[in-house]
Amino acid sequence: MSSAAQEEEIANDRILLGLLESVERDGGQSQRRLASELGIALGLVNAYLKRCVKKGLVKVSEAPARRYAYYLTPQGFAEKSRLTVDYLSYSFSFFRQARADCAEVFQGLRARSFTRIVVAGISDLAEIAQICALESGIEIVAIVDGGTPQPTFVGVPVVGVFDDVASAFDAVVVTDLRHAQEVFERAIRAAGAGRVFAPKLLGLRIRGEAAE
Repeated sequence: MSSAAQEEEIANDRILLGLLESVERDGGQSQRRLASELGIALGLVNAYLKRCVKKGLVKVSEAPARRYAYYLTPQGFAEKSRLTVDYLSYSFSFFRQARADCAEVFQGLRARSFTRIVVAGISDLAEIAQICALESGIEIVAIVDGGTPQPTFVGVPVVGVFDDVASAFDAVVVTDLRHAQEVFERAIRAAGAGRVFAPKLLGLRIRGEAAE
């Protein structure tokens, strides 16, 4: 399974786990409230609930004021437990691998005297990269991520594109988990192949025009 496909599967499992946990806490809350709590679109909540009902994980009953109440079935409780264990296992495994990979990347940056970098992609991996940067004496001057309106992440300014990075930088470290290859190639076009790095776990490679 590719890194992108694996990340998509993990993201789906996270949403499903969050949904099952929310239903367990309060099965009478509206789908709009569920969407707000999970940070996803209302239509996506509806799709996941229908899928859960079809799989026998959740049952639905009518409630007052033309609303519905949801509750977990025994199968739903079992699935929630499985997803919790899988998520914790992935989290610990991911952190160990990501920490080792990022430490190796930053060691290589120090060897090249690259001390000011840009991180490409807001993610759990970006948080780990920030930890390794601090330990290595390397400064992250900006994070490039066009998919978020937030102005900062882990205390670092966030911009939408590389052209908007206000400070000079020596290199780019890719930390995007959803569109890693695309972001990698965009970074190469912006900074040059010799100045773009990525943790091994992303499995990135230079291809096509980006290699020229």
